[in-house]
Amino acid sequence: MTLDAVLARIDADLPQSLDRLMDLLRIPSISTDPAFKADCARAADWLAADLQSLGFDASARPTPGHPMVVGHAGGGGRHLLFYGHYDVQPVDPLSLWERDPFDPEIQETAKGRVIRARGSADDKGQLMTFVEACRAWKAVHGSLPGKLTIFLEGEEESGSPSLIPFLQQNAAELRADLALICDTGMFEDNIPAITTMLRGLAKSEFTLHAADRDLHSGSYGGLARNPIHVLTRILAGLHDDHGRVTIPGFYDDVAELPDALRQQWQGLAFDHARYLGDIGLHLPAGEPDRTPLEMIWSRPTAEVNGIWGGYTGAGFKTVLPAEASAKVSFRLVSDQDPVKIMTAFRAWAEAQLPADCRIEWHDEIEGNPASVMSIADPAFEAARQALSEEWGRPAAFIGAGGSIPIAGYFKTYLGMDAMLIGFGRDDDQIHSPNEKYDLECFHKGIRSWARVLARLAG
Repeated sequence: MTLDAVLARIDADLPQSLDRLMDLLRIPSISTDPAFKADCARAADWLAADLQSLGFDASARPTPGHPMVVGHAGGGGRHLLFYGHYDVQPVDPLSLWERDPFDPEIQETAKGRVIRARGSADDKGQLMTFVEACRAWKAVHGSLPGKLTIFLEGEEESGSPSLIPFLQQNAAELRADLALICDTGMFEDNIPAITTMLRGLAKSEFTLHAADRDLHSGSYGGLARNPIHVLTRILAGLHDDHGRVTIPGFYDDVAELPDALRQQWQGLAFDHARYLGDIGLHLPAGEPDRTPLEMIWSRPTAEVNGIWGGYTGAGFKTVLPAEASAKVSFRLVSDQDPVKIMTAFRAWAEAQLPADCRIEWHDEIEGNPASVMSIADPAFEAARQALSEEWGRPAAFIGAGGSIPIAGYFKTYLGMDAMLIGFGRDDDQIHSPNEKYDLECFHKGIRSWARVLARLAG
């Protein structure tokens, strides 16, 4: 009955919840542009004050960049840390927006009502779903559920330069039993999801050198080494005929997908033909013995992201270039170590060089490992059931092809797993003009967090 009362309060207070979100959306907290530094500080102060009104011991903490907002409340039960970010992407090109990006509006669309503004989905609307769930809980119970820490970052959209030092300096204060992250989306429009796998990332830019100058192809062609030939041969050899990466030891630390998770993913009936068709393709290009969802969620990749060399201007220049360059990246899974992978890649590439060629590496060996959450923790199934009850569809444990570094940082620096629950939809146009957040997602997101807290915070 108490949960029913919280849900009823959420429904009744939705207009006020929207008003608060609109106030936050009006603050142009663009973290990457120094011109908006004061606005980022204003957003942090706004959030700290709002959390204080709910009974959190909250403040905006200074960093060398933009402030971090930290708030604590409660004292019993499982300690949960909620993470979101209040900074937003730049709005360029402004001419493509239908209205002022920081003048939020509720609009009617063919699919329903949406909140149109920069940051509505990424991530102000998402983080406020959790805050509003806490507000309704406090209104009904007079106190907040369990032991909560709220941690809101102001540099997520600009590389998080202050994040790791802040985590290291405040580890004892921030460490909790479980982190909750609301910066992800649904599997489909009405299928809620908990992301339990995030691929890591390692990358490198390098230049392959041959002769000490560009050469006339009539004088040296056929005799002198062409670095574009050498480079493309190396890059073409990254994969065998079955789509597997050929670097020795590349798969040593890649775990097989558990059968239970594979069966659940198959039950999602992912339409890869439509997924590829939306971008003008129709044939999967990866390992033929893997399902499409495995390819983008739980298998590692090697990709050539850019390649250049020689003359590329107008007309024609019969030149043998002195050098050729490329950018290569690896999406990592399971226990793959970015340093180990990049070291192996460099050794593999250099072993294929002719004696009169050399590679110049332009970056340090580094990267982010994959994040894999253990769904053996009963909290994950409890949260999945809570989401299923709210949305009327079985919630899914899913993977993500990209990286969300904060989940890995929580594991590395605070020693805790993260549960990633978000209510974004594929058409939210995050990072693009005319960003929106469905009103249904905001409303049901608040209700979802109330249900999750009821199950986890005791």
